[in-house]
Amino acid sequence: MRETVVPSAATHTGPPARNPPPRTPPARNQDFPWDTFDSQAYYTHNYWSMHDADRKIIAVIRDFFAGADIDPATRGVDVGAGTNLYPAMAMLPFCSHVDLIEFSASNVDWLEKQVPGYGGSWDDFWKLFTEHDAYERIADPRTQFARKVSVQRGSVFALPRRHWGLGTMFFVACSLSEKMTEFHAAVEDFAGALAIGAPFAAAFMENSQGYPVGDRKFPAVDIDVDTVRDCLASVAYNVDISRIDIGEKLRDGYGGMIVATGRVAEKA
Repeated sequence: MRETVVPSAATHTGPPARNPPPRTPPARNQDFPWDTFDSQAYYTHNYWSMHDADRKIIAVIRDFFAGADIDPATRGVDVGAGTNLYPAMAMLPFCSHVDLIEFSASNVDWLEKQVPGYGGSWDDFWKLFTEHDAYERIADPRTQFARKVSVQRGSVFALPRRHWGLGTMFFVACSLSEKMTEFHAAVEDFAGALAIGAPFAAAFMENSQGYPVGDRKFPAVDIDVDTVRDCLASVAYNVDISRIDIGEKLRDGYGGMIVATGRVAEKA
């Protein structure tokens, strides 16, 4: 009788197996040269003139803050201000003082030069705010800005708890790391720095694959509206999230923009 031999599962009948290449772990916030961030290049590319997305975002945050019944003695904060002044402008009528918290040494230097008298490119941004009476009542926004705004070097990951009564954080949590855990930590630490019930506005890049500044690429996490909603669910209430449709993109490698408004929950 002829015996049939059936190969065992361990018998190798194909080409030799190859081990997959090791996966590169997501880059951390500390892996990037933030202190030499090219502030002027970033400002020129993004804020030298107002883009359609800025107009849409400003309309959202302007109307939200104007209707939020904020105590005028409130101290506000913009976390990770970078080279963007319009989040601070959004808080100007409603605060006794606005702190700009920025980690990058080069961005701190850029901001300190802007506070005493910001450049003319910001006039169009302010004009859009003045479509609401709360902003129109400020006759000299440059003087108000210079009087109320100050710059502090600091990290979103090391903010004091429950220190401010109004806050903004624009394109920070999504653009400081490739690690989703650091995105969540940044949002949670921002919320934790605000008083319970404090109004806030935060903006994010949708599906960002990172962004070039000068000759260096900086990191991002790939998030969408659901990611933002899920993250804020644990730290905020009365949250309203808008996806900002854009026409001409500022660069390749992202889907759109997301802006969220709400109030800080007790458990933040």
